[in-house]
Amino acid sequence: MFSQPPKLPCRGIKEKFFQYINVRSDKAYSTIQWKSETHLQRNLELYKSQHDKFIYLFNEQDNIRELVQFWIDIAVNKLPSQESWEPANRVQKAWEHLTVYCEESCYHAAYQVCKDDRTQSWEEFIFLARCLIYDHDKFRKILSKYDCISSSLDAYITKVLINNIKDKACVSKFSKWRLFLHKSEKELKEALNRYGTYEPEVSQYLFARKYFKQVYQMNKLQNPTQAKGQKYPEPDDADFGEIINYYNAEKSLTSTPHEVAAGGCITVEQLKSWIETCVNALHNYPKSTIPRVSLESIQETEHEFFSNKEVSELNFFNDPTEIGIAKKTDKALKQRLLTLKVDQQKILLLYYGFGLNQVQIAAKFQVTQGTIASRLRTIESKLLKTLSELSQPSQWISQYVNGWLVCNYQAPNYSHLIDTALVESIKQLNEKEKEALRLCYGQKIDKKVIGNKLNMPELDLTEFLVKIQVKLEIALIKEIEKYINKYIKLWLLKEYKSIIKSACNDLNVILQPQQQQIETFNAFLDIYLEKSLQIWQLRLQVGEKNV
Repeated sequence: MFSQPPKLPCRGIKEKFFQYINVRSDKAYSTIQWKSETHLQRNLELYKSQHDKFIYLFNEQDNIRELVQFWIDIAVNKLPSQESWEPANRVQKAWEHLTVYCEESCYHAAYQVCKDDRTQSWEEFIFLARCLIYDHDKFRKILSKYDCISSSLDAYITKVLINNIKDKACVSKFSKWRLFLHKSEKELKEALNRYGTYEPEVSQYLFARKYFKQVYQMNKLQNPTQAKGQKYPEPDDADFGEIINYYNAEKSLTSTPHEVAAGGCITVEQLKSWIETCVNALHNYPKSTIPRVSLESIQETEHEFFSNKEVSELNFFNDPTEIGIAKKTDKALKQRLLTLKVDQQKILLLYYGFGLNQVQIAAKFQVTQGTIASRLRTIESKLLKTLSELSQPSQWISQYVNGWLVCNYQAPNYSHLIDTALVESIKQLNEKEKEALRLCYGQKIDKKVIGNKLNMPELDLTEFLVKIQVKLEIALIKEIEKYINKYIKLWLLKEYKSIIKSACNDLNVILQPQQQQIETFNAFLDIYLEKSLQIWQLRLQVGEKNV
C-alpha cells in the first residue's frame, strides 16, 4: 500500500504562469515545492508593462480563464500580430506559460487516480501526467480540442490526464526501478543537473548505477521466479551489498572516472540515498524536456562551457590564469627564427611548407637523412627553449598544483588541458599515494585520521603529501612540454604553408609537389625557395601577417 500524495501548496494567480512542481522525497515522506522559472517571470513582467489588455486581465479579479486564453491565442493561433517589443520566441514562451499552468492539473489527476488505485505510487501517476503535457505535439492536440466556454482549462486538462494515466498505468507496469534502469546516461545527467546536482556526485551516481544495472538484471529481471509482465521488484539487502562491493572494489581502477576514484568507499545507506536522488530528479525530468537553455540556468550553475575551437585556442605556455598570450608566443617564436641561418630557414620551408620528407631534403642538400633529422631537432629544441623561458613554469606550477588539489581535485575542469593532464598524472601514482590524495583532498579527512589509516605519523604524512605534489608538478611540466612541442609543430606548419601559398600567388603558379612529379618540381625548387625566403624574411622583420 503506497502513501497518500503530499499536500499541494497554493500558488497565486500570477505564479501559476511561471512556477512548476518540484518533488522532493526521503525515506519517510515526500514534499512538493513550487519552483520559479525566472525567464517566464520576466516575460510576464514584460507583458504587464507593455500590453494594455494583459494589464487589465492581470489586475482584475477572477480573470484566470481569460489569462489562459490569452496565452492559448498566442501559442495555438499565433494571434494577435506580433508587436516589436515582444520576444522573438513569444510562441515558445506562451507554450511554457501554459505548461507550467497545467502542473496543478497533473497533481490533481495523479491524486484522483491514486484514490482509485493504491497499488502504485502517486509519483508514478504524476510522472505520466507531466510526460504528456511536456510533449509539445501531444499537448498541442489536447489544447486544439479545448473549448473555453464549456469548461475551464483546469477541469478539461485534469480529465484528459486522468484518462491518460489510467491507460498508461495499466499497461506499462511503471516503477521507479524501471525508470532508474532505462533512462539514458545523457537523460540522467540532464535530470540531475536540473535537480541541482553536479560533479563529482553525477559521476559517482552514474558509476553506481552501472553496477546496480548489472546486479539487478542478473538477480531480479533474469530470475526464473520473476514472471514476465510483472512490475519491477524491489532490490533486497543482498543486492545492495553486492552492488557496493563492486563499486568499492573497482573505484580505484585506472579506467574509473577521477571523480569516483577521488571519493571514498560507499555504504548501503549512501547507495540508497543516491538512488533516491536520481529517482527524484527523473520524476521531475519532464520539466527539462523543453528545447531551450535559458540564460538563467547557465548563470545558476556557475559552469563555463567551451567549444572545441575555443579549447584549442586556449594557451598553456604561461601562467594558465593569464589570457591572450598567443601574441606573445607568436612574437617570441618569430624572433627566434630570425637568428637561424639561411640553410636552416630552407630546411623549415621544405619540411613544413613544401611538405618534403627528410630523405628528399637530404638529397637537395647532399647530406644524409640523419643529418636533416638532427638539424630539425636542433631548431625545434631552440623553439621549445624559447617558449619554456616565456612560460617560466617554476614560478607558477607549484602554486597551481596546490590550488588545484584544494579546490578542483574532486571535480576537475576537463575543458582545461592542464586539469586533464593532472588527472592523468594522478592515475600514474601508486595506490598509497592515490589513497593519501583521496583521503586528504577527496574526502577532506583530518590529517590525524589519515595518518592512522596509512600507519604514519602526522609529520610524515605532511612530508608524504609534499612529495606527491612534487611528483605531480614534474609530471605536469612534462605534459606542458608535450603541449609546447605539439604547438610548435602546428605553428610552423601553419606559418610555412602560408608562406608557400603567398610565394605561389606571387609567381602565379599552382604548386602540387606530388611524389611522381618530384623531378619536375626540383627543377623549379630554387625559384620557389628564394621567393618564399624573401616573403618570410619580410614578415619576420616587419611583423606583418600578410604580404
